[in-house]
Amino acid sequence: MEENKLKTVEQPRDRVVLVGLSSPVLKADSADEESMDELAALVETAGAVSVATVLQNLPSPNPRSFIGEGKVAEIKELIGSTEATMAIFDNDLSPSQIRTLEDITGATVIDRSALILDIFAKHATTSEGKIQVELAQLRYRASRLVGLGASLSRLGGGIGTRGPGEKKLESDRRLIRKRITALKEELSQVEKHRELLRTGRTRGKMKTAAIVGYTNAGKSTLLNTLTGAGVLSEDKLFATLDPTTRALTLDDGQQILLTDTVGFIRKLPHNLVEAFKSTLEEAKYADYIIHVVDCSNPQAEQQMEVVYDTLHELEVQGKKTITLFNKVDVGAAIRMRDSMVDHTLKVSAKTGDGLDELKALLGKILSEEQIYVEKLFGYQEAGKIQLIREYGQLLSEEYTDSGIMVKARVPQEIHGKIM
Repeated sequence: MEENKLKTVEQPRDRVVLVGLSSPVLKADSADEESMDELAALVETAGAVSVATVLQNLPSPNPRSFIGEGKVAEIKELIGSTEATMAIFDNDLSPSQIRTLEDITGATVIDRSALILDIFAKHATTSEGKIQVELAQLRYRASRLVGLGASLSRLGGGIGTRGPGEKKLESDRRLIRKRITALKEELSQVEKHRELLRTGRTRGKMKTAAIVGYTNAGKSTLLNTLTGAGVLSEDKLFATLDPTTRALTLDDGQQILLTDTVGFIRKLPHNLVEAFKSTLEEAKYADYIIHVVDCSNPQAEQQMEVVYDTLHELEVQGKKTITLFNKVDVGAAIRMRDSMVDHTLKVSAKTGDGLDELKALLGKILSEEQIYVEKLFGYQEAGKIQLIREYGQLLSEEYTDSGIMVKARVPQEIHGKIM
């Protein structure tokens, strides 16, 4: 008798045609070969497969169909010949343009923002992440209610339709506004909790470094290698959304908190920036910034610009910053420079190369901001030594007849309390 074997049935992957429009009128939203490659990677992360790519150059978008009518006919043929069910645009589309394109091609049409929202919905795991995604989705849909018609209610499965906000939404602005208000209140409560945690860390005087960078630069791998955090680390865009904080003990005994943050990307939808502001602001409240750059990526310099632009938008300024040119095991970082930061290092978060130098640098930075103390404390002053243990670095203590001889490094704000 044969044993019953469980078979894993793979769901068929959405087959999509990628479409982009390059036009000087679109400015930052204009598509190019690099952004189309990134769109293909986003599609892969969303669980679909791209079967064809179409990039058109026009002086300005067609108001009705966004791309030229001849190109729309070409895409319709491509969809038929490749058995695709969807066209994904690298640009933002208006509701009426989406409807026109769907009517002509007979396929589902979504834009880059909807795709990124979908990926965020797929990867959100915490209650905060899910609230933020649903809020961003609702804001996106609310801005597109006019002109979407029946397509809004087509919220089944697949790209552009899933997520915490995936309940069958009625195309009623009042209901959506009501839900947005409720979500903002929920998010406000979660943010208050996050602020309490952040205040607790500040009160503890343990310094914090936020790990930032373009998506898939290797931030989670860095945190895992340094601290054994166990954060999901995949070769996919936006593999992790929720910030993770872990303590790193350096070789000299000093400690620093490292926080992994959500990755940045070109054309990040404004609704997402707004919704994820509390998460992204981990960088704003950190003492230091560790900027991870994938130096094996041909677009590394452009990606660095995106990160700095996003940090500027979040008002993250004037912080001591270390840039790590990561993935030296697969790409050369010899010519890479970053004149905007205090320190640069070439590392491989995967193999550990260069991380000893990073830890030594972090130790040096922490030491520079602490005051060295060598003092004999009376036994009745044991409370002061406890302050050193709690907020500083106790290098040594020697018990004598006269008291306790202590050598330590302490933050400036604690120095006055123990002297």
